[in-house]
Amino acid sequence: MAIIITDECINCGACEPECPNTAIYEGADDWRYKDGTRIKGKVVLPSGEEVDADAAQTPISDDIYYIVPGKCTECKGFHKEPQCAAVCPVDCCIPDENHVESEETLLARQAFLHN
Repeated sequence: MAIIITDECINCGACEPECPNTAIYEGADDWRYKDGTRIKGKVVLPSGEEVDADAAQTPISDDIYYIVPGKCTECKGFHKEPQCAAVCPVDCCIPDENHVESEETLLARQAFLHN
């Protein structure tokens, strides 16, 4: 499953540079699929959705840091544990029960974003 940042976030920013997928953004910041990945232009995501990787997407949160579920791999293929959770001083990076995914799916996403 993807990781979510809860509203206990203190906006310290410790998690953002740790994400190997650039899936973490500061509240109110636009995000793009291309950020920190090798994809660009029009692509078909593993989910089958067609997107423009270069286009700005609407922020998921305006108040606190947030994680884009479609870019989160729980650090699979990079680290043994999610790095955002490992560095968070208030333990607000937790599994997102609304985005439960298998390890196979997470590794496929990692390959899609970076290969």
